Amino acid sequence: MKFFSTLRKDIRVVFERDPAAKSVWEVVLCYPGLHAIWAHRLSHALYKRGWVLLPRLISEAARFLTGIEIHPGATIGEGLFIDHGTGIVIGETAELGRNVTLYQGVTLGGTGKETGKRHPTIGDNVVVASGAKVLGSFTVGSHAKIGAGAVVLKPVPAYATVVGVPGRVVVMHGQRVHNTEDMRRIMEAHLVEPDDQMSEIEDELDVDLDHATLPDPDEEMHACMMKQIQALEKKVNALEQQLRQKEDK
Repeated sequence: MKFFSTLRKDIRVVFERDPAAKSVWEVVLCYPGLHAIWAHRLSHALYKRGWVLLPRLISEAARFLTGIEIHPGATIGEGLFIDHGTGIVIGETAELGRNVTLYQGVTLGGTGKETGKRHPTIGDNVVVASGAKVLGSFTVGSHAKIGAGAVVLKPVPAYATVVGVPGRVVVMHGQRVHNTEDMRRIMEAHLVEPDDQMSEIEDELDVDLDHATLPDPDEEMHACMMKQIQALEKKVNALEQQLRQKEDK
């Protein structure tokens, strides 16, 4: 039955992405992220059938027990993994693709200025790190990574890494992005045929969980400025030494 196969896959996803998982019973009984996902599957099924109050009661009970708030209207694909999920909020019109990973404190919300589709659409194999906020009715492309604490307010291309407040793309397809021209060039160079793209989406294990070693453009800028300052100091010292030598003569 599809119901039981889905439950088994949810459990398998935990083992694939959390090295702390030791046994099936531990995962089933002690992982609030898994409990929140299962509660959402029930509330979402009822919500799609036109129920209103009961799905909300289920989601509120799940929020009380797990600290994770998922609106019954949110659409969640297979393979979602919620790690240390306390404080996660997923809005009513949010859509999550396959094999998405969310860490604690993530908000997939709206800006408060929109109607209808108000929340983001998250592609396949996306990782959203701790404390990140994705706000608005735009798309985060497949295989993207959102850095910890980032505030994303505009669309994110596929295979991009976003950091900062407001969020900005710093890496695409493994290449550094310094401006919009770099982004356009990289996107043109990595056009993916539809068949290839589907095969990548169907690969359940293609999830890059490395969200702790993202580049810091501010730190790199400071380092570059320090190098320039040190180079100028050397030139000034050399000029001063030349002046002293002339004066001594």
